[in-house]
Amino acid sequence: MKKIEYTAIKGNSLAYYGLLGGLGLVMLIGLLAVWHMEHNGHYVTGMTNQIVWGMPHVFAVFLIVAASGALNVASIASVFRKEDYEPLARLSGLLAIALLAGGLVVLLLDLGRPDRLIVAMTYYNFKSIFAWNIILYTGFFAIVGVYIWFMMDHNMYRFKKQAGLAAFVWRLILTTGTGSIFGFLVARSAYDAALMAPMFIIMSFSFGLAIFILVLMASYNWTGRELGDEVVSRLRNLLGVFVAAVLYFVIVYHLTNLYITEHHGVEKFILLEGGQFTKVFWIGQIILGGLVPLALIYAPGVRNCRKTLAVICTLIIIGGLSTMYTIIIGGQAYPLEMFPGYEVSSTFFDGVVNDYTPSIYEIALGVGGVAVSLVIVAFIIKVLPFLPTSLADKQSS
Repeated sequence: MKKIEYTAIKGNSLAYYGLLGGLGLVMLIGLLAVWHMEHNGHYVTGMTNQIVWGMPHVFAVFLIVAASGALNVASIASVFRKEDYEPLARLSGLLAIALLAGGLVVLLLDLGRPDRLIVAMTYYNFKSIFAWNIILYTGFFAIVGVYIWFMMDHNMYRFKKQAGLAAFVWRLILTTGTGSIFGFLVARSAYDAALMAPMFIIMSFSFGLAIFILVLMASYNWTGRELGDEVVSRLRNLLGVFVAAVLYFVIVYHLTNLYITEHHGVEKFILLEGGQFTKVFWIGQIILGGLVPLALIYAPGVRNCRKTLAVICTLIIIGGLSTMYTIIIGGQAYPLEMFPGYEVSSTFFDGVVNDYTPSIYEIALGVGGVAVSLVIVAFIIKVLPFLPTSLADKQSS
């Protein structure tokens, strides 16, 4: 492989400043939504005492999971020694850090008392999976930051593979921890499954790669740099494998629950009788987020169409948000199994399917987190050389 030349983008056009201005406006709207929720109370949202994790958590967990997957391209280059992916490694690491930052911003601002994060960072309850994740998130920033440093510093470049291996192992642990948040909540019928951890890992591969492809194509298209068909085709085929793997894990997860008698109720709720949650699962997660992208990826007539690939990636992102909506909110909507085998009813909503309608404030906060991630990427690639000058086929082959 020829020596790769990296340069920062010029970023002095009206379009670039318009992009930053638009994203900044979205972030401002998100902050105004946070201010409204904090000063008026969370009763202005769709969240209740029964559903305490709403749309902000959907966006936050999606971004955190996608952050791990965005690093996959760099891991393939460093850990699995695939030189074809080497030119993309810097952008992969940057996007991973940016997505995690955006997700944590949403998570932090949705807590109600963001200042209490200091307590979570200084006092640890090691019986809590949430405490573990504080360590995993901060460790991810540090390790991936060092990994990027080693990739960009000629004096430290010889240690790049070791740093890449450490980042690869840490990201697997991080996503395992995120999935285990739900897998360890045995009181919730929809969560109680060890399969949650590996399923979150494979979902991260799909979601993160879809975002990476969109960012890559936009970066090269908007800056007039050449992006060869071989690079795009390679990423497209890899995305198809990940989408198929996600569908496989979803099928196994639900078949396993259907085999276990105590989970029949929640499976009937999600698959058949859950109202909005059933629609989101089948239409958003399975059809739009899985079957349609898989068909388009391998459809012979559009294999070389980048607009179609952009649509595919967008559908996968929609499917990812639908997946998190089904898992996080659908799992809370189904009533707790307080006394298995018995029907429970009281004035405290026991035994009742909980209603949830997301408010505009929650959605604004979530979208604001996405804008934070994109602003980080857009700004950093202007001041530091993260993008190869060219990814033409003759240089990527």
